[in-house]
Amino acid sequence: MSDQDVHTSSPDTPANAGGNEILTFGCRLNSWESEVMRGHATAAGLNGAIIVNTCAVTNEAVRSARQAIRKARRANPDAPIIVTGCAAQVNPDEFASMPEVTRVIGNADKMKAETFQPHILLGGAEKKSVSDIMKVKEVAGHLVDGLDGRARAYVQIQTGCDHRCTFCIIPYGRGDSRSVPTGDVVEQVKALVGTGHQEIVLTGVDLTSWGGDLPGDPKLGRLVQAILKNVPDLPQLRLSSIDAIEIDDQLFEAVTSEARIAPHLHLSLQAGADMILKRMKRRHLRADAIDLCQRLKTARPDMAFGADIIAGFPTETDEMFEDSLRLVDECDLAYLHVFPYSPRPGTPAARMPQLDRAIIKSRAARLREKADFVLTKHLSNMVGSVQNGLVEKPGFARAPNFAGIKLADTTPRNGAILPIRITGHDGKVLEGEPV
Repeated sequence: MSDQDVHTSSPDTPANAGGNEILTFGCRLNSWESEVMRGHATAAGLNGAIIVNTCAVTNEAVRSARQAIRKARRANPDAPIIVTGCAAQVNPDEFASMPEVTRVIGNADKMKAETFQPHILLGGAEKKSVSDIMKVKEVAGHLVDGLDGRARAYVQIQTGCDHRCTFCIIPYGRGDSRSVPTGDVVEQVKALVGTGHQEIVLTGVDLTSWGGDLPGDPKLGRLVQAILKNVPDLPQLRLSSIDAIEIDDQLFEAVTSEARIAPHLHLSLQAGADMILKRMKRRHLRADAIDLCQRLKTARPDMAFGADIIAGFPTETDEMFEDSLRLVDECDLAYLHVFPYSPRPGTPAARMPQLDRAIIKSRAARLREKADFVLTKHLSNMVGSVQNGLVEKPGFARAPNFAGIKLADTTPRNGAILPIRITGHDGKVLEGEPV
């Protein structure tokens, strides 16, 4: 569960795709793939369909997707409803059995242009088209012209995961790790910068495993340095969620010395107690996380960290939970994404002794209180500074360290990078004015 910095349990705003609606749940990779489907659907002439791109990371995400499907049918009684994404890949029968659903397609099929030919997608009696994701050995590069207007674009460099964390169902929805070759990534970045995008975000399921299936076993650091070298006009490069234990020397050097890399890393930490980390089958221990954050912060003091923390993992004691709370301070985390543990059928953790849901809910609430506290502290430390904010929409920009900035000046300048003086904050986002 590496790319969790943006997982949600409600869909993005429905996007019109050539007369079709796309509802996206989950991670940024899903959002990127929805844009690929948008292009495929438009090119194929599909019109009037509702495409639901699901997430399987929690039971709540699956429940929300089913709820959205029922709501979509009530609002659009005659529209075909196409369901895809990780939840559809893991349990296609669950969605195929819903009377509201017209067709279920798997994660590999949704990335193929031919899938969206209306006579294929909507024809025939077969309700499911879900192939064995574990047999997919390649990932094709698709050029997406940005998710946030001209502000930024997302480039998929990898998908799938070779690790088997005991709580995670995602490898069964995404398959084994597959990487996009360096040359293809660099060409996509060049093309997007050429069309005016100011920030490129590298995204994937397990980003730091990039290259493991490519000749020579290159590491992510090599790819990052190749992008910076070969696309000198790229203003800012950002990494999505990464596995802390897999930061190679070249990547460490790049993120700490290259000003064009955004000073923000979202780390897949998950817990702060060694026993829980071992039972999760994570590949790092508490001390590893603390050491990495301290070394990164020493080398680049403006670095800000986000992290995923799971509350109430099976067998977690009060003392183990306190270790997770303390980890927030010891790693100097600024942004927390808190996940109440949710047993996913088919995972080893689902067979472990479970905690009472009330305990899980209480611990998640305490972690969220901690999250509010550290975010407020982080924002307060930025008041009085000048940040080069990337304008995402009129009246809103984002600092390099990922903090949101509310602007009193709502002049449309989408995609511009502006020096902004930070004048205050409301506990959630900064307030500022262009210098």
